[in-house]
Amino acid sequence: MALPAASAGLGLRRALLGALQDAPAGAFDFLECAPENWIGVGGRLGDAFASLAARHPITCHGLSLSLGGPAPLDDGFVDRVGAFLDRHAVRDYSEHLSYCSDDGQLYDLLPIPFTDAAVRHVSDRIRRVQDRLGRRIAIENVSYYAAPHRALDEADFVNAVLEAADCDLLLDVNNVYVNSINHGYDARAFLAAMPTARVTQYHIAGHFDEADDLKVDTHGAPVIDDVWALLDHAYALHGVHPTLLERDFNFPAFDVLLAEVERIREIQRRHV
Repeated sequence: MALPAASAGLGLRRALLGALQDAPAGAFDFLECAPENWIGVGGRLGDAFASLAARHPITCHGLSLSLGGPAPLDDGFVDRVGAFLDRHAVRDYSEHLSYCSDDGQLYDLLPIPFTDAAVRHVSDRIRRVQDRLGRRIAIENVSYYAAPHRALDEADFVNAVLEAADCDLLLDVNNVYVNSINHGYDARAFLAAMPTARVTQYHIAGHFDEADDLKVDTHGAPVIDDVWALLDHAYALHGVHPTLLERDFNFPAFDVLLAEVERIREIQRRHV
């Protein structure tokens, strides 16, 4: 079943398992996990995940498909992801518009050249994944710190991939902010260039200020006011959709995270 548009979620991280299990009803609307972090996990951790999945809607955001990579797609891995999604009744699955493997895992999300050839390569792989899974997926605009062989600008590249692959967009608002600072473009213009009909989810997160002109997407800090304002603007442009607060480390008190979830809800209510 689809999540209500006005939904606010949290990342299902192992460090938060206890707090998530003890959270009061209604503290968050859904949980998001990386399926590869939970496929095949049993014992106490597996039981905890199954318990949460039985009580809360789960969305999945992958790390390892390597949609832009040169190595062949791992069909066996795609099948394992599909079985995981079916087992836990996961409707929404997304992946990064990046690559992370070449004859082995590279354990990082690396940028794809913004070229017409890359559009064809990536969109073909996305279509193959969608066909194998028997479902649409969303791709996420990623943060990047170098843009090798750039022939298109980022917004045109993302739009071309979405159109050629006929897939959805998970719009990461913090990544838009980080990239706008690091690469000197207008964040609001980038948001306006995204195709409203393909936006199905949002992400929001904190980042690290390395310098005035260098921000690093870490998911390890509170969301800043400029990013909250950008989320508000994204809702005005593209409508309200399920929105996830990403926090991967440097966890504050759980009530602090829930306050950020509530702030998402407050902004959503202004647009619903």
